[in-house]
Amino acid sequence: MNNHPRMAGEGTMRSQVDRVGIKIGMWLFLYSEIILFGGLFVLYAAYLHRYPQSFAVGGKELNRVIGALNTVVLLVSSFTVAASITAIQKNSRKLTIGLLLFSIFCGVIFLVNKYFEWGAKIQHGIYPNSETLVSGEPGLNIFFGLYYVITGLHGLHVIIGMVLLAISTVLVWRGKVDGSRLSMLDNSGLYWHLVDLIWIFVFPLFYLVL
Repeated sequence: MNNHPRMAGEGTMRSQVDRVGIKIGMWLFLYSEIILFGGLFVLYAAYLHRYPQSFAVGGKELNRVIGALNTVVLLVSSFTVAASITAIQKNSRKLTIGLLLFSIFCGVIFLVNKYFEWGAKIQHGIYPNSETLVSGEPGLNIFFGLYYVITGLHGLHVIIGMVLLAISTVLVWRGKVDGSRLSMLDNSGLYWHLVDLIWIFVFPLFYLVL
């Protein structure tokens, strides 16, 4: 047993969680995600400049009601995630779990809406390199190619965000995350806000184009 004060202090330091390091690491990861989507948005802008009319026609084919509904759903979920962090800081565990479950439910609603939207388009033969698009204007084929890539990639991020929120919910329920240890929930919330932020750009670019 080591009773030396200096050695005991070193042991305590090793056992402490480096919250600042975790936060910086999470921000660096989010920055890389922003660069990824930023590159896709630049590509979108380049083709929009080349095929403005085709992009306008493609945008009118998308369901703006579903797009707007999904925007509201993500904004609400972003609010409830932020509220869950405030709740855990006050050690209100039940409220935190309820808010996180509701946020995950919002993610499910978003994906279901996206499933029906994609399904309707594919059923009508509107997907990259389909006969409908290949025989039409090249700009329209590019528009829907970017639409499926960007919204598909965003949907994958929604799923990852839901998994992170689900893990946070379990950790809160088990008492592993509380008002003094909330790095997991805090970083999950940051990721979810990124998912929401990206959609704020995706919605006008595709659904409200021109």
